[in-house]
Amino acid sequence: MRNLLFGCLSHRVPLLPSRHCYPNILIKQRRDVLQKLEATRKMNIFKRENRHTSGHLLQGRASGWTFVHPVGKRYDHKMGVPGEAILLYSRDESVRLPEFDGRGLSAVRKFDSNQLAANTPNEDRRSAATCLQSKGMLFGVFDGHGGWACAQAVSERLLYYVAVAMMPKPCLEELERSMESSRRVPPVLQWHKHHADLNYRDSASLYTDHLRVFWQELLNNEDQDAGMSPQEALDCAFKHLDADISLEAQVPLSNDLLRSTAIQVAFSGCTACVAHVDTDGIYVANTGDCRAVLGVQNQDGSWSALPLSLDHNSQNKAEVERIKAQHPPSERSTVITDDRLLGVLMPLRSFGDMQFKLSRELQQNILASLEPGMDLDSLSLYQYTPPNYLTPPYLEVTPEITYHKLRPQDRFLILATDGLWDELHNEEAVRLVGEHLSGVHVQAPVSPTEKKLKLGQMHELLLKRQARASPALDANAATHLIRHALGTGDYGELSQERLASMLTLPEDLARMYRDDITATVLYLNFDLARPHQG
Repeated sequence: MRNLLFGCLSHRVPLLPSRHCYPNILIKQRRDVLQKLEATRKMNIFKRENRHTSGHLLQGRASGWTFVHPVGKRYDHKMGVPGEAILLYSRDESVRLPEFDGRGLSAVRKFDSNQLAANTPNEDRRSAATCLQSKGMLFGVFDGHGGWACAQAVSERLLYYVAVAMMPKPCLEELERSMESSRRVPPVLQWHKHHADLNYRDSASLYTDHLRVFWQELLNNEDQDAGMSPQEALDCAFKHLDADISLEAQVPLSNDLLRSTAIQVAFSGCTACVAHVDTDGIYVANTGDCRAVLGVQNQDGSWSALPLSLDHNSQNKAEVERIKAQHPPSERSTVITDDRLLGVLMPLRSFGDMQFKLSRELQQNILASLEPGMDLDSLSLYQYTPPNYLTPPYLEVTPEITYHKLRPQDRFLILATDGLWDELHNEEAVRLVGEHLSGVHVQAPVSPTEKKLKLGQMHELLLKRQARASPALDANAATHLIRHALGTGDYGELSQERLASMLTLPEDLARMYRDDITATVLYLNFDLARPHQG
């Protein structure tokens, strides 16, 4: 039973290199490492054959849930652009949820999601699930670096850890009794997966074993009979899963494939932003530079953005000071170099990335224990020990958690990887989704300074205001966001030429000009927050 758990570029359109391009020094250092290694195996990963199978351990049935692909139609040729199919048809998903989930009103009415790759393969992942043994729904976006292995593992496992941590002790006891007697295990999560989402099938048994150890530890905790609060569960789940990822890279495993997978997961990395949404409000746990932004509708119909997370990168001065304070004064000039941790890593918190967490000796022992000929080519770009690695650990996974009580004006939540936020400001993203939702394009009144503009300046202003009123091409709000992130022109208009250029970049150039993008938009049930309902 354990194996069933997880079951053409135009020169007329200027494109700027992505800020995420790797430092040149890394390329040579990585090449020097890889020249000493032989390649024998590659990661074995399979598409799910059934996105809603009920036979997967801890996973419930999908009855009552309808998947809709609203952009599965061809647009008129005059409206289409080269490469548009990449955006529209690959991972576009819209899920409408039932008004009642069996325990009351659902906090989320529907959600839209989409992904667009720049890396080959895509290093972003996403997750969505309903908690079946506790309240609420869980949504996550995960941005991998140094490969996709860590993001893949975390996207499969983290929501389980959160859900289990919130379960009351009687439910945990039933899980344990079912495992001991080899009976069917009660489902913990109802997953909402896109048919193109992937699973590590060969690691399912290992992942189940470690999840079981986690709930056994919870059973031994006398202070958690009723289960953890969402805030406690998110914090505990992030830390415990990262510890398990580290442990799995260090201990002997049953075969070379499992061992190779565990090493790849541990020595690549990912950032994560996870939201727990229920009728009481929204908890957002963030580690790294993904972001959660709430869309708020004002009384005049305009839209405001309320960030529910902070980016953990060098632009966050408090985060930089936190890291510097954890190391001797002699390292203050080397801990953050060129806006990167030790001159290498852009996010300042993450899962995996054990070369920033473990001692130099332990890292060498892990690599020395590998069987001769084992493939490390798909390991992290950062698999060597970073420079100035003097007083580890330099990196942690601890999430920053924010709570927001739902209000009638809170209409939607955007969860997205930094590939989206590199191109759109919070306010612009919220305006795009808000006007997509309402179908009304709200124009701000002409300001006193605008009234003094010259004729040419007034013409530019008119162009900008006309651009804002252009009709949406997509039924899916996440697709709408990605389209505008890549195709917005000088006046805020949707430039088909720019969009075509960005979507048709060759594989070896795409990552130089944009990042992988994953966006999920949750439409909140604002009826829950009406005053007459308390």
